[in-house]
Parts: sequence; C-alpha cells; structure tokens
Amino acid sequence: MTFSRAIKIAPSILSADFADFGREIQAIEAEGADWVHVDVMDGHFVPNITFGPPAVAAFRKHVKTVMDVHIMIAPVDPYIDAFAKAGADFLTAHVEAGPHTHRTLQAIRGAGMKAGVALNPGTPAEAVEHLLDLADLVCVMTVNPGFGGQKFIDMTAKVRKLRAMIGDRPVHIEIDGGVDPVTAPLVAAAGADVLVAGSAVFKGGSVANPSAYGANIRAIRAAAEGAL
Repeated sequence: MTFSRAIKIAPSILSADFADFGREIQAIEAEGADWVHVDVMDGHFVPNITFGPPAVAAFRKHVKTVMDVHIMIAPVDPYIDAFAKAGADFLTAHVEAGPHTHRTLQAIRGAGMKAGVALNPGTPAEAVEHLLDLADLVCVMTVNPGFGGQKFIDMTAKVRKLRAMIGDRPVHIEIDGGVDPVTAPLVAAAGADVLVAGSAVFKGGSVANPSAYGANIRAIRAAAEGAL
C-alpha cells in the first residue's frame, strides 16, 4: 500500500445487513469506498460483542480494497496471529487495552500487518507520543466505543495535536464515530485522512439499492475535501 494523505472513506460494516455481508462489502466498494472497516468487540473491553477472526476471514474473501480491522478487545496479543491469518491489512488496538502497547504494535507489524493504535475520547494524544515510530495509523475515537450510531464528540483539538506530533511520519489519522457530511470537514481540516462512517454510509441504501451508498460516500468525501 502506497502511503497517501488523501481523504479515504472507510465504511463500517457494523451498519451493514448482517445477513448479507458479502454483497454489502461488494456494494460499498463498487460505490466508492476506499477501505472496509471491521469493528471487533469482545463484550469485555467494550459493552458489545461483534465479530471474531473466523468472521474476518469470511469478509476477506469479498474485500478487494483495504480491510481495516479495529479490535476493541482485551487482551490483544493472544489474538494478533489469528487476525493476521484472517487477512487483516490494518490491525488497530487500543492503547487502553493493556500495559504493553509498544510490544503489541511490534507484534502486529511482525505478523505482517500495518499497526494502528486507537485512543478513546478520554485519552489524551500524549498517550501515543512515544509509539508513533511503530504506528502506521492512529485512530481517534469520536464516540465512546461499543455501539454504532452514536453522537459525534468533538476531538478536533486532539487531532490537531496528533497531526503536529506525527510530523513527516507516514502515519494515518483515522476518525471513528459520528462521521457524516457535517462532522467530516471538522476532522479533515484538523488533519485526519481516514474517515470511518457506518450509519452515514448505509442509510437509505441496500444491496438492491446501492446507489444510496455511493451518494452518501460522495457527500462525506466532498465535505471533507472541501475543508482542505
């Protein structure tokens, strides 16, 4: 993957039709998605349970772009190899999930994936300052993790601080939570380049009516790019 700071839209399949993931993934990619975002939750680190490595492996068969796997689980390290075998391109773990995030990022890269580190809304940017040389992506949560469809929490000051800390490093800043055409320009102007959107992409559409997905993706992209 060639690094680029161009705006990338990463629809979260947590908002897709659970009975038709294969065709949903194909539909969002055909309609302009840059990445496919997969939210893994364990019912322990966050109060919800979603997918495990077997589901991620099943999704991989349909993903032609980039599979961006966000693991909201604790502990992380015992499952890294399983997600690598499942085909994750990016694997993003939370800095809050354990005491040895440096080792976790090393292990993710060692397993052949790009390494991401996520920050909950209450965690300051400084928590990842000494991890940036091992990270390929920093995910800023703009909702409290666990459920889709939540209201956006303004983290633009944190994004600006991260953008300054990252400097010339080839590290993406990803925004996860409440992204839509209203909030996208705020975070893009602050320095984010990967925008995760769930309900804002999937609303009004279906595999039978995928054009709505395309319209939603284009609206978010245009709003974000307009702020640059």
